[in-house]
Amino acid sequence: MLSKYDEYPVHQAARPFAHIPSTDYSWDDGHYIGVFSADEKVFLSTGFRVNPNADVVGAYALFNVAGRQFTLRLSRCWRRQIDTVFGPLSFDFIEPLKALRLKLEANDSGLSFDIVWTGVSPAFEESHHIAEMRGRITTDQTRYSQPGTAQGWIQFEGRCWEVTPGKWGGARDHSWGLYSDRKPLGGHREWLPPRIESGVPRALHVWSLFHAGDWSGFYNLNESPTGEQGHLNDFHGTPFEGTIYKGWNCEPVHLVAATHKLRFQPGTRVLSGGTLNFRDHLGRPWEQRFEVMSPPWVPQTTGYTPGGWTDGGTIHTYHGNEELAMEWDDFDFSQQPFDYKPYPPRNGGDQHANFDTFRLVSGDKMQGVEFLIRTEIVDPEGKVHKGQGHLENFVFGRYDPYGFE
Repeated sequence: MLSKYDEYPVHQAARPFAHIPSTDYSWDDGHYIGVFSADEKVFLSTGFRVNPNADVVGAYALFNVAGRQFTLRLSRCWRRQIDTVFGPLSFDFIEPLKALRLKLEANDSGLSFDIVWTGVSPAFEESHHIAEMRGRITTDQTRYSQPGTAQGWIQFEGRCWEVTPGKWGGARDHSWGLYSDRKPLGGHREWLPPRIESGVPRALHVWSLFHAGDWSGFYNLNESPTGEQGHLNDFHGTPFEGTIYKGWNCEPVHLVAATHKLRFQPGTRVLSGGTLNFRDHLGRPWEQRFEVMSPPWVPQTTGYTPGGWTDGGTIHTYHGNEELAMEWDDFDFSQQPFDYKPYPPRNGGDQHANFDTFRLVSGDKMQGVEFLIRTEIVDPEGKVHKGQGHLENFVFGRYDPYGFE
């Protein structure tokens, strides 16, 4: 079938855009867009993912205020309307790789917004994500990330926040391809030979987008249980990469090495602040100091993992209505870790199997991994630039540098 995207001379295969060069249910394409204020302790996360082989697209709008987390979820079949409109929620790409409009019209959930998100520097194409298991490619994905700012408004339960550039920050990424096994559509390891672990496992993950004064940037860091930075055979396998920009027209500063001193809330793996020291491609030092400003938000409620939807499904599964399924929930995540159980699968089974293990603390305990930060960047001349950002962090399993077992 033809869609409006077939009008453009950008095809990558001898088929219309409605077809993709893979039949794997783990192949998807989608955006995450964040809008936030460290002063207000507010984080709006919204986005969507298309799973063309399931003929499903899922979207969400998550609104977190100081740990109270409200999430609206929307889903429909994809090919009946190949467009980035999902009932009251829409994404309009005003200027590719620079500006987009996020709009959630008035609806029964009580959350609405109208925001123009604008990049403050170019998008950064991350190193290609690739991983394999027993000869099968399990991750084969391109991703770009970009810091930004925002302008508009957010309304929730009668209160309105004015979103103004400079006072509000933005972060986003766009990724497509094979990411990882997408339960419940895939990933049924109980029917497969045992996994063969190759390379070192990932224990520490830090991913961040920030804007501080003259500078904005991105970095991604992953380490083994001993603190070693080496290639990892998983969907975040890059040891370290990053770039700092001074607006749109200056040469980028490529970061080539990083060390860190992170702080965690006592007795937990919940990040509270820290310092990262970088070296750029010219051998110059950079430093980032940051403090966490609000309890981290929790991506499970967006539907990215099984049990995120009330029927036990995910952002990739069908929810009973081809035109539009819509639901919402409200959680208090102000104290972390917290007791959490995903919604049970509608066909029964082990509810605990629905946990995303990278976010599980122990038993039923969970914590968020998406942090709103206030940050300072110290440039090579020693000048301090102040701002804010989004930092994703988790420590999985044993990690010797900080004494986690």
